[in-house]
Amino acid sequence: MENSFRTTARLTDRDAGLRRHMLGIYRMMGLGLLLSAATALGVASSPALTAAIFGTPLKWVAMLAPLAFVFFFSFRIERMTVGTARLTFFAFAAVMGVSLASIFLVFTGASIAQTFLVAAIMFGGTSLWGYTTGRDLSRFANILMMGLIGVVAASLINAFVGSGMMQLIISLVGVAVFTGLTAWDTQRAKSEYFAYAGTEQAEKLAVMSALGLYLNLINLFQLLLNFTGQRND
Repeated sequence: MENSFRTTARLTDRDAGLRRHMLGIYRMMGLGLLLSAATALGVASSPALTAAIFGTPLKWVAMLAPLAFVFFFSFRIERMTVGTARLTFFAFAAVMGVSLASIFLVFTGASIAQTFLVAAIMFGGTSLWGYTTGRDLSRFANILMMGLIGVVAASLINAFVGSGMMQLIISLVGVAVFTGLTAWDTQRAKSEYFAYAGTEQAEKLAVMSALGLYLNLINLFQLLLNFTGQRND
């Protein structure tokens, strides 16, 4: 009986720790989204800034800087302290906000808000499924990563080509890819907690999970905006 109580207590502590871990990831992700939104609105509301960034070759810096940040983050995370990793994440979120300011120049504020709400609902439902499902989603990892590479490469090419049909195909494939990645990244974050709970590595992986989930939602939002967004006259 005593062993049973101890086992139950350990499971209860583990579940409580997992909830704190996941809530910490979502909290960091949410703060990153708020920082990106505030930065995007700040840039978009300043005609001087929008002209200086998006009316000059600096627009390519704004577009590609977030991708450079992601690569830097991925390669340097092991050498960073937890504090530095968190600061780097928020720096990335601010840079991403500058890039996102361009959508306010193309789409109406109402359609941006509506599309983000739809994307957030899709994200939330898929992430919840990834957290609760008993299926091992890692078997789909290679397919999803190949799809992600394809979407990124095609998007970069289409930034120069400007094909409407190509953008439609990218958007369709991208929505499927980032929906799948949301479920997988959520399940992976859960698995990483069980493997590294109580270590500094777990805290670093939480930052990486927040980054991954942030990117999934942002990309899902942008791709949906291509379908549902109402453009400015």
